[in-house]
Amino acid sequence: MKEEAELAIPRASHTAAVRPPQPRHDPHQVKRVRDRLRRAEGQVRGVQRMLDENRPCEEIVTQLLAARSALDQVIRQVLLEQVTECVSTLPPEQAQAAVARAVSLLLRA
Repeated sequence: MKEEAELAIPRASHTAAVRPPQPRHDPHQVKRVRDRLRRAEGQVRGVQRMLDENRPCEEIVTQLLAARSALDQVIRQVLLEQVTECVSTLPPEQAQAAVARAVSLLLRA
């Protein structure tokens, strides 16, 4: 019976990174992010319809640029929230590292 109980306990993977618990996201911020994502989703669906309708290339590219802009705004909003949280709650060294990671993510985008 002891062996069964031991097997039922999930164990942390040795290869998985251990992360500190993340703070809960502000519900208002989550709503704003979801709204922006829905807007981008609608724009991408619009591009799909435009392709099906054989619309001109310029119109399709314009709609794609709008979708990309909407996603860029989501990225900025999420990172701003994260950086603001880190700077206001973490010790200076950890906050600096978090800001550096955020900048690195932006440069990758």
